[in-house]
Amino acid sequence: MKDKKHIHFVGIKGVGMAPLAIIAKEAGFTVTGSDIEKEFITDIALKRAGITPNVGFSPEYVGKPDLVITTGAHGGFDNVEVIDAKAKNIPVMTQGQAVGVFMDGKLFGRKVKGISVTGTHGKTTTTAMLATVLTENSLDPSYIIGTGDVGSLPAPGHYGNGNYFVAEADEYMTEPTYDKTIKFLWQYPQFAIFTNIEYDHPDVYASLNDVREAFTQFTENINPKGALIVCGDDREIQKIIQATQKRYITYGFHPTNDFILKNVHIAGDQTFFQVESKGMSFGEFGLRVSGEHNALNALAVVVVCLELGLSIEKIKKGLLAFKGSKRRLEFIGELVSGAKAYDDYAHHPTEIRKTLTTLRKQYPNKKILCIFQPHTYSRTKLLFKEFSRAFDNIDELFVVITDIFSSHREKPDESVSGKKLAKEVLTSKSDVHFVGELGDVVEY
Repeated sequence: MKDKKHIHFVGIKGVGMAPLAIIAKEAGFTVTGSDIEKEFITDIALKRAGITPNVGFSPEYVGKPDLVITTGAHGGFDNVEVIDAKAKNIPVMTQGQAVGVFMDGKLFGRKVKGISVTGTHGKTTTTAMLATVLTENSLDPSYIIGTGDVGSLPAPGHYGNGNYFVAEADEYMTEPTYDKTIKFLWQYPQFAIFTNIEYDHPDVYASLNDVREAFTQFTENINPKGALIVCGDDREIQKIIQATQKRYITYGFHPTNDFILKNVHIAGDQTFFQVESKGMSFGEFGLRVSGEHNALNALAVVVVCLELGLSIEKIKKGLLAFKGSKRRLEFIGELVSGAKAYDDYAHHPTEIRKTLTTLRKQYPNKKILCIFQPHTYSRTKLLFKEFSRAFDNIDELFVVITDIFSSHREKPDESVSGKKLAKEVLTSKSDVHFVGELGDVVEY
């Protein structure tokens, strides 16, 4: 692998693909790629890295690279560029496989220690926090973060000269048609963070038990010299650690955890919290992002960094440098009316509740207008009841629901819709309105 000089990326704009392309470019590889014309949140990061994607997919764009990395979307292995590459006997691997290869270090000719961050919620933010802390302390880690921008870092992907490789570990499948291996199973890290486990991706998992089994299988990939860092408050994670033979460290609110989160306080767009472990207090930590869930994410980072030998003061300094990630309760600006506009990727009922709860604590006397665009027919259908109650218990909340934003991986399902969801939400909350198109939402 270290002799390869040119990598072509099929679907290069994806939030999992763009960081890989940036890493390859920084490592000295020639990087080319293709994607659809539609604007992506990774466009700016790719442009900054000097990478200009081809528009659309064509065998002409492939050329003769040493390696092709493809996304599971846009046809996956059936994409015309992948078919052309295979016909030319050019090695092809998926994004999930590539993350494992990059983490292993063989592609770059050196060994590094991998740190995988996974969970149903919070993995992008936690990965970004950890990469920020290590970067702020001059450890120059390599990292892959599944977003378009992280305010405290130059790009969502980086090829560092340090000994650590931090990667967001995705629980989706490698390639929807031909390889249903869960993506994170390609990673063999020194340390792994499990933030939480809930039922999601119904097109992959038949039940919550199947989700837990996948995470359990992932624990087998962790280096025996490393550790599993888990939120001990999570019921499904409790089942995993009861069965695993790997060393694990728990964190959370409950006093039985190895590291305990205490006295969380939200002040405007900042969060303060204290950490205790085995009767010892580590003092107060500060974050420049809001939410109890972010304090939990930060505690996971604290545990990992202590395992790596960083001092408490260095960890505190690193966490203060974190400014949030794109589409994670991202402040967009003020409207002409003076209303503050935020953008959040929350696409699961639990995430919706946490985001709205955070905003209510941040702005206790403000009215909140929540514009929710459901993501995928399969998720909306399977978690329909949970979605219908996700907006409860938030005072002074008005909800606008749009049509479902479908994935390229699925077909439309007429049995579920944004309009039907809005009608169901109305049974428990009066201030709900359905507006199908996003452009009409802005007008409304």
